[in-house]
Amino acid sequence: MSAKISVLILAKNEEKFIAACIESVKNFADEIIVIDDNSTDQTAQISKNLGAKVVIHSLNGDWGKQQTFAIEQANYEWIFFIDADERATDKLAEKIKKIISEDDRRFAYSTARLSYFWGQPLKHGGWFPDYVVRLIPRQGTYVTGFVHPKICHNYQEKKLSEDEYLVHYPYRDWDHYFNKLNFYTTLAAKKMKDAGKSATIADMIFHPIWASFRMYFLKGGFLDGRIGFVLASFHYFYTMAKYVKLYYLDKENVHVTEKD
Repeated sequence: MSAKISVLILAKNEEKFIAACIESVKNFADEIIVIDDNSTDQTAQISKNLGAKVVIHSLNGDWGKQQTFAIEQANYEWIFFIDADERATDKLAEKIKKIISEDDRRFAYSTARLSYFWGQPLKHGGWFPDYVVRLIPRQGTYVTGFVHPKICHNYQEKKLSEDEYLVHYPYRDWDHYFNKLNFYTTLAAKKMKDAGKSATIADMIFHPIWASFRMYFLKGGFLDGRIGFVLASFHYFYTMAKYVKLYYLDKENVHVTEKD
């Protein structure tokens, strides 16, 4: 009997995007499982209408634990993780079918991701190929990490070809971008604090300059045109924000009129 594959999708209020995600994996999925974090829109119903199994389970701020829960729901030998803001390309789908048919469970596979923002592919500035482990045998696999999860396994990792990629839509609009910037700079600051690091005025000045310069010039962000310039500029503010937040983490914002 040939091996089969379970496609796992974590979602919350993704009614605008979940259908396209599911449709992109139907060509190779033996089952599609959507782990729904108590959506208040039509995410669950749309998923069911497209043939996916929906399991309601609270994320509770722990992405790794939620992904491990998803693995536990899978019925087949192989699993493939895809986010609601991602799409499997036809070349990737065909490659996955070939891998599953060969069923060599010594390996886990990383896929490239090509991100799009405002309809433009981001091929430079460190955005591509952005490899992530997504296709892996289920046995013994679990995930750790609250926000930036790590898939833990004992398999040898292989990278698929760059033309066998996922399409990724990381930001819905500028509000979404800046909400993510705020969220992730706070997490980055806390992570640096936990690692025993501190920040100075020099860090706030020179780290952002270097980060923006590296993205735009050294990693070729300028080749992406206007959006490359915009994202490199905002990367300056991202880097500055995380060092500013680190600097103020152990300080209290008390008004002078409220002091004892």
